[in-house]
Amino acid sequence: MIPVRGYEGKKIAVLGLGRSGLAAARALEAGGAIALCWDDSPEARAGAEAAGLTLHDLSRPGAFDGLAALITSPGIPHLYPAPNRHIARAYAMGVPVDNDVGLFFRAFATPEWDRFDQTPKVIAVTGSNGKSTTSALIHHILEDLGRPTQLAGNIGRGVLDLDPAGDGDVVVLELSSYQTELARALTPDIAVFTNLSPDHLDRHGGLGGYFAAKRRLFAEGGPDRAIIGVDEAEGQFLADQMGEGPGDDRVIRVSVAQKLTGPGWQVFARKGFLSEYRKGRQVASIDLRAMKGLPGRHNHQNACAAYAAARTLGLAPRQIEAALASFTGLPHRSQLVAQKDGVAFVNDSKATNADSAAAALQAFDRLRWIAGGLGKEGGIAALAPHLGHVAKAYLIGHSAREFALQLGDTPHEICETMEQAVARAAAEAEPGETVLLAPAAASFDQYADFEARGEDFIRHVKALTG
Repeated sequence: MIPVRGYEGKKIAVLGLGRSGLAAARALEAGGAIALCWDDSPEARAGAEAAGLTLHDLSRPGAFDGLAALITSPGIPHLYPAPNRHIARAYAMGVPVDNDVGLFFRAFATPEWDRFDQTPKVIAVTGSNGKSTTSALIHHILEDLGRPTQLAGNIGRGVLDLDPAGDGDVVVLELSSYQTELARALTPDIAVFTNLSPDHLDRHGGLGGYFAAKRRLFAEGGPDRAIIGVDEAEGQFLADQMGEGPGDDRVIRVSVAQKLTGPGWQVFARKGFLSEYRKGRQVASIDLRAMKGLPGRHNHQNACAAYAAARTLGLAPRQIEAALASFTGLPHRSQLVAQKDGVAFVNDSKATNADSAAAALQAFDRLRWIAGGLGKEGGIAALAPHLGHVAKAYLIGHSAREFALQLGDTPHEICETMEQAVARAAAEAEPGETVLLAPAAASFDQYADFEARGEDFIRHVKALTG
């Protein structure tokens, strides 16, 4: 646990008692604050009370009197489409609103660090797609090479559940736009921006607000190194903003769409080969094609970003290459579940929007595609250029019929449930084909989250393949 400093003896309200909220309350108390907890869910309140935390009804009169701050969980809206009523009240009362990420950056560095031989570092990863895999891949590289490292944020543990830093420790954080937008402190040593595609637009008031939330990690964080995917205009803008000139190697540009040239520092992948260029000269090359944990162009982009982060820590290309080769991937992200009679079954339940689904569709040659759920704005219309590899689509969930209308001439079948979709796809698949779950939609119509959806896919695949 990271004890939160700076609030000793002060009353701090904690709104939202999920994983991050509970960790924030415990970390505040460990640092000497008085944590007063609330959640509109009776079940969440009961769990917190059973854990020994103090409940404090934020809806009653006078609830905000004497509060030094309100710490809110990332899933609770604080601006768009409208502020949560408790947060709106904090604004009206002049109570500062923050989140657990802000508390982490406020409290992570301690005076004890002066005794360390190597100062701990924080690598923070954000972006629309690939940030989980990129974060896990950086963590894996460091673990594989024996470097002390911890992984947290939007993946794994909450940021305040981390252990206090040791000598030379490297903390890797995956940060969503919900987390970066509100955090009052953002000071990573290395910041990574993977890419940008439309997502969470209602939460951020449009694409500009969504990008602005990501950009805060760089503009307000002031990292020593910025690793930025430049395959979209937003990434190009961000790289330009962070650099002081073409040769400024504090900015590392990353691409899977083009060969990058110039006097600066670049890492890019073309035709399955990762290349590193510095000052206009190639300094390393890695063949990614045979790495089973990194299939497809989207994973090559993740590999480029992770490679760049590892290089900023002084690791050698060949060391990084060996670690990349041993990476097995994350659950629900291009996860190979089974193979039977020449047919592969791949779970990419995390492909919750059209862009991430497009990346998955391009990673395999011939597909039986399971898609659908709670569709997002635009549905799957943007996937039309990527349907050439799809032998047939099997559509599930709330948006099944809407998606069917957007498939054009692509053969498809409305299956409604995951069980029926897996059964039909498996029955019709031929040797050499892949049955791919890449929903291009949220999961909340049928499942609690994308993990539950992926586990359901795995369960039905295992039942069929033994």
